Amino acid sequence: MEEMIPSRLSTLGHPQRLAIFRLLMRRYPDGVPAGEIGEALQIRPSTLSSYLASLTQAGLVTQTRVGTSLRYSIEMQEVRETFDYLLLDCCRGRPEVCSPVSFTPRTGSTKMSDRKYNVLFICTGNSARSVFAESILRHEAGDRFNAYSAGTKPYSELNPFVIDMLQSKDHDISQLRAKNVSEFQGPDAPRMDFVFTVCDQAANEECASWDGQPISAHWGMPDPVKAEGTDAQKRLAFQQAYGMLRNRILAFTALPLDSLDRISLQAAVDDIAAHKETAPE
Repeated sequence: MEEMIPSRLSTLGHPQRLAIFRLLMRRYPDGVPAGEIGEALQIRPSTLSSYLASLTQAGLVTQTRVGTSLRYSIEMQEVRETFDYLLLDCCRGRPEVCSPVSFTPRTGSTKMSDRKYNVLFICTGNSARSVFAESILRHEAGDRFNAYSAGTKPYSELNPFVIDMLQSKDHDISQLRAKNVSEFQGPDAPRMDFVFTVCDQAANEECASWDGQPISAHWGMPDPVKAEGTDAQKRLAFQQAYGMLRNRILAFTALPLDSLDRISLQAAVDDIAAHKETAPE
């Protein structure tokens, strides 16, 4: 491991290679096609190929062939071992020395199970998937969670198929509206405990870091808004998105949040994303 550290730090020392690494970290555990990475970061294919090769050679990124294309993802075990090495060697195993300056561990007598968690779901338009997620969490576990949703480029109105489906499933839609993610980043905004992106485009975008270092994960899934065909076929796409999100949220609300440490909790929400079930409820 020690001999790999200089190579990995040197590889990440280049701004565009670091940008690729950060994007893949946001998309973990997804495998992302090179074309999508290049489009998101505005990097030419020939240059991108060289950068991906360097990250792969350094052991930070792995590639997997899916059909005729290659997909790239974070080699999380190697990344964790790298961070562990830096913590143990540079910080002498003292997390209070090397923890982020913006991260304040929650201490005191209030147990995690004694309060409501703030959860934010982010998508680009905040008109479908993130609205589904907000509504489902509020409906299923509103006594334990405050559910919010927002968009990086929100539409002015919610998708009508979303409204119809939520009403048919007896959800309260009175609180729903399209919101910009900036509403949750000001000094008066609620402090988030969990932040989930539910569309790939939103995860690809650079976002300001969140105060308090909330647990975050990418729960990407197909965009039902892009479904084509008859109204019945479109409704099926929205039904499938609703079912996938409900399955994930039920798995999330079943986690023993009061007994998991931060690392275990992060692994648990990542694992939920790794199971890409498609059967609607």
